[in-house]
Amino acid sequence: HSLLEGVETGDVGPKIGYNNMDNGFCRFDHVRIPRRNMAMRFATVDEEGVYRKVEGGASEAASKVAYITMMQVRAYIIHSSNEALAMACTIAIRYSTVRRQGYNADENDANNSPAEFQVLDYRQQQYRLLPLLAASYAIFFTGRHVLSRLNRIEQQLVSGAKSITKTVVGDIHSTTSALKSYVTTFTADGIEDCRKACGGHGFLMCSGLVELSNTYLQSCTVEGDNQMLPQQVIKVLLKLVGVIQSGDEAALKDYEATDMQYLIQPLQSLMQSNDDISGDGPSKSTFSFPANTSESDFLSILTLLQAYQHRTACLLLDVTTQLQTSLSDSHATQQKAWNDALLSMARASRAHACYILLRDFSDGLEEEKAKGSKSCLGPEEIQVLSQCLVLLGLYWMDQHLSDFLQIGVVSSKQIPVLRRALLRVMTDLRPSAVALCDARDFADFRLKSALGKYDGDVYPAIMEAARRDPLNVKSNEKGVGLGYEESLKKLIVDGVGEYRGKKNGGVSGTASRL
Repeated sequence: HSLLEGVETGDVGPKIGYNNMDNGFCRFDHVRIPRRNMAMRFATVDEEGVYRKVEGGASEAASKVAYITMMQVRAYIIHSSNEALAMACTIAIRYSTVRRQGYNADENDANNSPAEFQVLDYRQQQYRLLPLLAASYAIFFTGRHVLSRLNRIEQQLVSGAKSITKTVVGDIHSTTSALKSYVTTFTADGIEDCRKACGGHGFLMCSGLVELSNTYLQSCTVEGDNQMLPQQVIKVLLKLVGVIQSGDEAALKDYEATDMQYLIQPLQSLMQSNDDISGDGPSKSTFSFPANTSESDFLSILTLLQAYQHRTACLLLDVTTQLQTSLSDSHATQQKAWNDALLSMARASRAHACYILLRDFSDGLEEEKAKGSKSCLGPEEIQVLSQCLVLLGLYWMDQHLSDFLQIGVVSSKQIPVLRRALLRVMTDLRPSAVALCDARDFADFRLKSALGKYDGDVYPAIMEAARRDPLNVKSNEKGVGLGYEESLKKLIVDGVGEYRGKKNGGVSGTASRL
């Protein structure tokens, strides 16, 4: 295990969380590694330093399998995010039902006195927590779908199927990149929101939320930084825009079995209605909520999905417009034009991820319905999860309202209707909030939270956690608080004054008044 000369290794040091994972460094100083030690199954570097890919036969298929395997890591991160977010929601929602604050003048308790509100009954708390709970289920269905699709593609490649084209591989790369970027950011922020929703007790380590947050934060950086991945998404989506602009029907068929298929019809209608693709104004959607819209329009899953489809299409077309305008009008370099469009790319990538999450949530519920009695979900469960789906769609629309206003899907006059619909679905979902958390079946051992205990006995658990603190344990063992003998005793017993040290007579001054 001794290191060779010129080689230095070590641990990178303590991290903000996830410290059960070893991360190390390796430094080479004038160390030459023989070329034969390179892994060159799918690509080679010859003696002259020329790089070549190994083309043809099983090697080409195997290289795609290796690419799919790499994307599976992102898919596992996406899928595992549903549990991290659900655990945070379970802690915060359970605590919000136990914690009571403020008197309810409309309801009396058993003693005929005004009852106290459960914190979860406040609209602010519902708006903070219920959409996060709904998102955890959306991420579950989406993660399951992505992993299943990757597994099918890998099996087809291994069997030699030629139906797996570059378009299909590029599409799943785009999907996993968009989802990984958005889901991990949303989950990390959601866990922190759950912690804040627990007030001062959420700041305690015994809440379980501090460790959960610190452990999860690494997901935003590993396997592709979240701020960089949207570029990978847009590179793939722009190819679809190019195919539609060219009118190549044969090439367009390759996209029919991909996650990008939903963009074809909106993009075609947009290009027909916006002939000047290099114009200065933003793209306007060919779909919008009716002028006399009602709450029921915003509560329709199909209508919400259509709105999200057109949002992605418009924002993607705006990226295309911005790039083309920068290159033609300002004579900018391709690098500068791309850099200037990065913020627009991030918005388009986020829109793509949101649509996929809502669509897979909806498709997952439809699949469970089709199973009938074989499904683990009954009609009542599917109805509640459908409310979660609608809530999530309305919540994201409210959060990213500028996108929908910009493209004309909603008007400023329809915003109050949207928000009334949001209140209505939160009211419908409120009675099922705790049951939706309990359905995830997280054991107290796994939650490691005094606030999220299954039995709701929160405050004795907080006290017990405080008693286990090493400072309190050692103080109890000594019978007096730590630091008393060293510092406080001199002030309290011998009097208040300047401490001169033992050799100079200790404390000087007046007698203690304590």
